[in-house]
Amino acid sequence: MPQGGWPKEQLADLTARRDALRQAARVPGADRDALLDAALTELDGAIDSLGGPPANGASDDAADGLPETVRAERRLLHAAFQHAPVALFLLEQDGTIRRANTGAATLLGVPSGYATGKPLTNFVDLGSRAAVQTQLAAVARTGGPRRSDCRMLASDGPLDVTLTATAIDLPGDPPLLVVTAAPGSQAAAGPARAAVAPAAASKPAAGKRSKTRQTGADDAWVGSMTQRMDMVTTVTRLLLDNSTFSEAVTVQRCARLLAGELADWVIVDMERGGQLRRQFATGAPGSRQRQADQLARATRSVDPEPDSVPGQVHQAGKSVLLAHADDARALGSGPDGTPVLMLLGGASLISVPISDGTMGYGTMTLVRQADSPRFTVADLGLAEELGQHLAVAVRVDRMFRHRSEVAETLQASLLPSRLPPVPGLEFAAAYIGATQSQDISGDFYDVFKSPDGWAVAIGDVCGKGQEAAAMTGAARHAIRALAHVKASPVDVLAAANDVLLAGDYGERFVTVKLAFLRQSGRGVEVRLSSAGHPGPAVVRADGRVELLEGDGLPLGLFPDSQPSHTDLTLAAGDLLFFYTDGVTEARSAAQEFFEDRLADALAADPGRSAAETVRAVQDLVTAFSRGELRDDVTILAVKVGAS
Repeated sequence: MPQGGWPKEQLADLTARRDALRQAARVPGADRDALLDAALTELDGAIDSLGGPPANGASDDAADGLPETVRAERRLLHAAFQHAPVALFLLEQDGTIRRANTGAATLLGVPSGYATGKPLTNFVDLGSRAAVQTQLAAVARTGGPRRSDCRMLASDGPLDVTLTATAIDLPGDPPLLVVTAAPGSQAAAGPARAAVAPAAASKPAAGKRSKTRQTGADDAWVGSMTQRMDMVTTVTRLLLDNSTFSEAVTVQRCARLLAGELADWVIVDMERGGQLRRQFATGAPGSRQRQADQLARATRSVDPEPDSVPGQVHQAGKSVLLAHADDARALGSGPDGTPVLMLLGGASLISVPISDGTMGYGTMTLVRQADSPRFTVADLGLAEELGQHLAVAVRVDRMFRHRSEVAETLQASLLPSRLPPVPGLEFAAAYIGATQSQDISGDFYDVFKSPDGWAVAIGDVCGKGQEAAAMTGAARHAIRALAHVKASPVDVLAAANDVLLAGDYGERFVTVKLAFLRQSGRGVEVRLSSAGHPGPAVVRADGRVELLEGDGLPLGLFPDSQPSHTDLTLAAGDLLFFYTDGVTEARSAAQEFFEDRLADALAADPGRSAAETVRAVQDLVTAFSRGELRDDVTILAVKVGAS
């Protein structure tokens, strides 16, 4: 032993108890008087150690070989201990329970023998745990009795008790601690359960009273099962009602529901980049909402450590139930080093994997505080089922998000990233997806160089989805390629029809408008070919508007279909306005069509640029339909500049 001090082992224990007291002082609502008394007790112990080494205990004699009289006394003491009308705990010097009598088991509401081998402080509220540990260490060190008021964690809630500990020296054993637990002042004033053995309690009368008690137990069981079924149904409905397909929304809504119904705190951790990350933490709604929000933020600010309970559950894929959470660091530490479980006042916890059976997405941890019943195996089964439901919801959310990303990428590939700058011509375009569908659109437009000038194409494939997108891509690229080898837009569309007929597109078809533009001294000569597509509209510089017919047969239906042909000339200030049927078929609340208003909308201001015209019509269509577009809206305008 170092001179003037304790052995290293005892010094390490002292340091650990000091750290525990310091952390307990940070917990909201901590009992400062009890902690101060515990700190003074530790100070007394340190002063004693400076005066000389602590007394050594008696040697541990083997039980075998003891005189019969001694063994008889031990049997007598054991019987007296077991059936004493008070709650008694026999502890090792480190605070581990060697035996707990029947009264102690009744006090805690646990089977006989359940507490054996566990530290006594496992059954003490986290806020009082450090102070009780200090008082037990003082008894082991000095041999003098100590008392401590605390809250013990029973099966159906916390109990205010007074613990009295004293050291005893039995023949054949090292010094032990005997602790009695009696109802404290608060417990005595309320409906606390008496800490007595069943033999000392009055027995129920036979007959009707026993039947009534059994009926009450059955009713409680049925009520509990009904509540669990309701919980599963409620969570399932909540997870299904997620129109946004947002994983974050799914997790938060589920956690908030469980925090109000099943636990005092719910923590969700999700795997990100191969590591478990804290996703969300929330407490049950209460009067101290501001404090709860601060604790939730502190909990969310730290990720779970690999050796924490959530980390182990995710790694192994197996659930953990800690009816009495003995390790304050089971959930890791907060930003200031205080254990998260202590910050939350947790006394019992469940952690389950968020897994659909094949893929693990993270963990869900439920925490109950000291004034709530401890978690049971039935609670664990319910939490595991909810974890599976949440995993399925997350999988669906990710699937739809991936599908949406693929759709957006594919949709972008069907439209040019930008329109080319052409002297003397101004191009402008807009695309608005239908609000009543999340599928990929079949609309497309394109502007590209042709042998005699420039080509403009706009089209619409029947249907939506990936199959429609495949046909859209084939039509767009076929038209662009054929425009370099065919002399007229009619020949281009006829050849594109053969390409689409050779493809496997089922009953789908595509309507197309293709225009070849050639600039000349008189303006712009337009050779226009149509394959069943509406428009375009010609807007003259003086405000006159002409809506051209959408004649011709769509591509991809008949081998001998012949596209129509029209020639026209655009002068300076004229505008050629292409569109899909999403513009003309947009409906108002009165079921009117925008087709009847298109000409007026274009004639309202013929002096507008191509971009201004496109933007004006786009705004009018959106306002006319109140944002409820039944079909995709695609617009492309070409305006001839001053010669």
